[in-house]
Amino acid sequence: MIRHRYASVRGHQLFYREAGSPDDPVIVLLHGFPTSSFMFRDLIPRLARDHRVIAPDHLGFGLSDAPDVDEFAYSFDALADLTAELLAGLGVTRYAIYVQDYGAPVGWRLAIRDPEAITAIVSQNGNGYDAGFVEDFWAPVWAWGREQTPENEAGVRPALSLEAIRWQYTHGVPDAEVVSPDTWHHDHALVSRPGNDRVQLRLFADYVSNPPLYPALHAMLRETRVPVLAVWGRHDEIFGPAGARAFLDDAPDAEVHLLDGGHFLLESHLDDVAPIISDFLRRRAGTGAVAA
Repeated sequence: MIRHRYASVRGHQLFYREAGSPDDPVIVLLHGFPTSSFMFRDLIPRLARDHRVIAPDHLGFGLSDAPDVDEFAYSFDALADLTAELLAGLGVTRYAIYVQDYGAPVGWRLAIRDPEAITAIVSQNGNGYDAGFVEDFWAPVWAWGREQTPENEAGVRPALSLEAIRWQYTHGVPDAEVVSPDTWHHDHALVSRPGNDRVQLRLFADYVSNPPLYPALHAMLRETRVPVLAVWGRHDEIFGPAGARAFLDDAPDAEVHLLDGGHFLLESHLDDVAPIISDFLRRRAGTGAVAA
């Protein structure tokens, strides 16, 4: 059974999904843009057979609070702070992380700050290397991050449209009919709430803060030798497969799987991805990730 819960963190209500025994190893699922823990709705029961699974909605996303940008200073540092406090409040001190898209820079910050807490890393199209960026997609984001002008805003604002969100779900999927339209309509409805466009634009602008963290992430991977699994949709034109292979540079024992899918791989390849993750965690992460 998945429990649907809220926790108050710094005066904000954060929604999270939780399943599994509190005595089992913990895995934290960190979602990307423009979605929420909704993306893990079918993966959670698979992992909960052997793990305590915690999947929060970042502030401004999903069912978590979404204060206006005048009330909260949105940044990836701030999202990581809230996630760390949520986990501390839940008594979690050691855990594996599954990161996708925006979940990656949140997860990297957690890992860099407290590497001893991380028992394993699963990256599903969650970038940690410059090699992963597909330049045609990212050029408008870099421009907006450098200078928030009306012209540069016009380059990134279309990412909030229904068509752009649909593209994220279906592009690169060999049979797009297997991807439910509920996904992009659900996400579009939530990012279309009054004022949420400003939240998303603020985070688009802050994405430039993430690549400078990569060297610290790479050092952490080398020093801790934490087990790494990269399971990616090879046709993703946001974070390309070179980003998955790049983990081998600093984690030579990393396991890399490139599947015949796109950015939101779980929507088309859940039956392939879930066993890969479960087998990896069983073999490589052991049972050390326990809640205090």
